[in-house]
Amino acid sequence: MVVVGAGMAGVQTAVALREQGFTGTVTVLGAEPHQPYDRPPLSKAVLLGKAEGSAFEVDFESLGVELRLGCEALGVRPAEHELDTEAGPVPYDVLVLATGAEPIALPGSEGVPGVHLLRTLDDAERLRPVLVRQHDVVVVGAGWIGAEFTTAAREAGCVVTVVEAADRPLAGALPAEVAAPMTAWYADAGADLRTHARVDHLEPGAVVLADGTRLPADAVVVGIGARPATGWLAGSGIELGAQGEVLADDHLRTSVADIYAVGDCASFPSARYGERMLVHHWDNALQGPRTVAANILGEASAVYDPVPYFWSEQFGRFVQYAGHHAGADRTVWRGDPAGPAWAVCWLREDRLIAVLAVGRPRDLAQGRRLIEAGRRMDPNALADPARPLKNATAD
Repeated sequence: MVVVGAGMAGVQTAVALREQGFTGTVTVLGAEPHQPYDRPPLSKAVLLGKAEGSAFEVDFESLGVELRLGCEALGVRPAEHELDTEAGPVPYDVLVLATGAEPIALPGSEGVPGVHLLRTLDDAERLRPVLVRQHDVVVVGAGWIGAEFTTAAREAGCVVTVVEAADRPLAGALPAEVAAPMTAWYADAGADLRTHARVDHLEPGAVVLADGTRLPADAVVVGIGARPATGWLAGSGIELGAQGEVLADDHLRTSVADIYAVGDCASFPSARYGERMLVHHWDNALQGPRTVAANILGEASAVYDPVPYFWSEQFGRFVQYAGHHAGADRTVWRGDPAGPAWAVCWLREDRLIAVLAVGRPRDLAQGRRLIEAGRRMDPNALADPARPLKNATAD
């Protein structure tokens, strides 16, 4: 058994195989030299120097899992059941692809000094001095990573300007009316958010916008999205989707026999939502490996169709989201979005399909269970923020 990728999805696949009784050889290949680590702390505690790292608390030796770190996969030859790596060929009986995603670089940023991405432990280590020295920072992109980095940078005392090409933060993740209240969070934190602001080019020490505005920058942090890390699969015969992701089936099997895919690098068909899902979030990398392990062991024909979940800590707020709101025919607000705690629920034919909770963790926990159960809701009861979600059902 060979797992390519030593992030959450890869490590949890190895753990799940052992927990479910697999006794054969398990080898995990990681491209980075570091002990496998968790990524969410990178934009928080690690970045601020409050933690030196975020290594998983997994005893690989006692599990009988072989780690090969600093070993990047270069290709796969399914006919020979072999991986090509920097260290030479690696044979496999069953292969699990768990290579995650890689950040998208800003075009024209290559070779410009002071430009940073934030995805790996090394990225966070390179950014630490920026915060320590309280540099003037320009953040490109007001998505989840942009917001979390801005939060940390303001906490460290940096002057931060955020430029976003869209008309609002989180434009790719949330509807306009839901994301709009979050715009004020930047100003409240002392950050300058500029929407409708496209980057024309970067210069040493500056970001130049399309309208000619020149923003001084000791450092530039780019957070404009990520793409599945699957370029190394070219020529393998493994079917990829439009975004470069591995097209897995509902058992997380790829188009090639004896190869599975899990986590950020793979999409899967969701019967729950009626579409193929590509989920770039921590919980997906935690949950999917259990399905992969069960199907590899052949003890069950396990179907993977989760309620997606993610969270973000930004500007003193705990933001959580469960579900998938595309296809909703009704939106119900719970509480005032100008306040510290509120939620939004999305319904389709009065069934809850997604919930966003800001400072309301109970709404999220109850909402997630209601989505999983496919419960029909009473929209009027749902709109009462004093009423628990579990008590707002219509049946």
